[in-house]
Amino acid sequence: MAEVAQFHPVTEPVPTEESRGGEGLVGATLISPPLPLAPIRVEETPLPKLQLFILLYLQLAEPITSTVIYPFVNQLVRETGITGGDERKTGYFAGLVESCFYAVEAICVLQWGRASDRIGRKPVLLGGLLGLTLSMIGFGVSRQYWAIILSRCAEGALNGNIGVTKSMMAEITDHTNRARGFAFLPMIWSVGGTLGPVIGGVFARPADRWPGFRGSAFWQSYPYFLPCIIVACISISAFILASLGLKETLPRHPRQKGKVEVPELPTTDIEKRAIVQPGETLSTTNVDEPNTCGSSIPQPLILQEADNDASKKGKVDVVVASTAVDADEDTVGIRSILVPRVLYPILNYGFVALVDQSVTVLVPLMYSTSIELGGLGFESFTIGLVQGIGGFVGGFIQILTFPYLHRKLGSKKLYIASYTMYIIVFAMFPLISFVTKRAGRVTGATWGLVVLQYAAYVASYMTWGCIFIYISDAAPNKKALGLTNGLAQTTASTVRAIAPSLASSLFSATLEHHLAAGTLVYWVLCGITLVGLVATRWLPTRLRTEGVP
Repeated sequence: MAEVAQFHPVTEPVPTEESRGGEGLVGATLISPPLPLAPIRVEETPLPKLQLFILLYLQLAEPITSTVIYPFVNQLVRETGITGGDERKTGYFAGLVESCFYAVEAICVLQWGRASDRIGRKPVLLGGLLGLTLSMIGFGVSRQYWAIILSRCAEGALNGNIGVTKSMMAEITDHTNRARGFAFLPMIWSVGGTLGPVIGGVFARPADRWPGFRGSAFWQSYPYFLPCIIVACISISAFILASLGLKETLPRHPRQKGKVEVPELPTTDIEKRAIVQPGETLSTTNVDEPNTCGSSIPQPLILQEADNDASKKGKVDVVVASTAVDADEDTVGIRSILVPRVLYPILNYGFVALVDQSVTVLVPLMYSTSIELGGLGFESFTIGLVQGIGGFVGGFIQILTFPYLHRKLGSKKLYIASYTMYIIVFAMFPLISFVTKRAGRVTGATWGLVVLQYAAYVASYMTWGCIFIYISDAAPNKKALGLTNGLAQTTASTVRAIAPSLASSLFSATLEHHLAAGTLVYWVLCGITLVGLVATRWLPTRLRTEGVP
């Protein structure tokens, strides 16, 4: 809850001509300086549960579609014949399939954000979901390598509207419940990142596993169609749900230049309330409007005399002395968000995406590598079990603890504390390898270190909620919110396209040449994480909404 101190003018009678014996005095009322009253506690606004559920369900599309191919992509690439029978080339071609999704997403996501600022959030989301359904079906029936790449690129392009969901999340919440709303986003990513590989691994090649699919020429010709059609069904169900229940958060209504209507709103809503006394004429009254740098600048206003009818209705006409704010809000271009307050959070978002994607790549690589080479020798089922349990537990812990910690520590302190956990995650890799190699097998000590590593990784989930709040808060105005989230998603998608090749190639080079006793990859990534920690110094200490007393 936030406390708002309110002031009320105290009036005193001024002595009249008769009482003071002077001349020229008339009865008047003197307004003394305002005296503070008791602070009002602002209750947290309840989250719109239906709209929140629909948004979170739409958010599942990106992690599920991006990870569903991981269990079978290597075998699929070999079956296309592109490797010429040389399995050593599989990684190169499979890596291209994995990376092109994020690369094309990075190209298209900014345009999706700009489109949502113009035509609305809902049409952009619906169009992307419908196209994503068709592209997943196309991937399932692809048998040539070029068709696989084309389908994968289409998935990335149509997933580019994922930044629009973050814009809508910021628009359906306010400063009292925004932290709780954004706390669900990392959980959804964890759930989607867990469900995707499970769907891909369990339902691939059904003709080889289940009697009901044997003898069918279709399932033998298209062995990976079943997981793709399941994901497509998830997307089309999200399309139907959004069509019926999702409300547009970017209303389009005519606007009169130079005039603003100030309605009578509840006194507890400190974000929306503007108190204007009817009948007053003031030379300057400060009303905060966001400028292009994302900060609030008092704009001089002239309050015209309001008639009795207007005062009864609880509103007055406010004539703006300068219409620069109107012009800025009506015309939103890329230059309006190329300012430090927007770019610094996006820079930190890029570091989080790079580091987290590297962890996602290294965990299955290191866990599946033989003990002699510095890994754990886990099978894919064990790796999936560890990742699945960690993802679900981490997501629920995020929901329970993030709002409280965000309220107590603030955005910057919580972000720095949780981001530091990535250093622990990377440093645990060589320690786990050393303990396991010395014992010659996976022991209880190994499992204890794995649990500690995932505990640190779960703590790092807090960075996502913090950085999403930072980016939404940095938007110069509401009309630039979609463009701001689009630029942020472009940055994240770009580094996510780079991270898999960077981490896996460095891992292979480290083992092949025995660099730093086979641990160089971990220390390099620790160094990158430290650079990202330095970048946190440019994050604002307080959000604009946190600056409200």
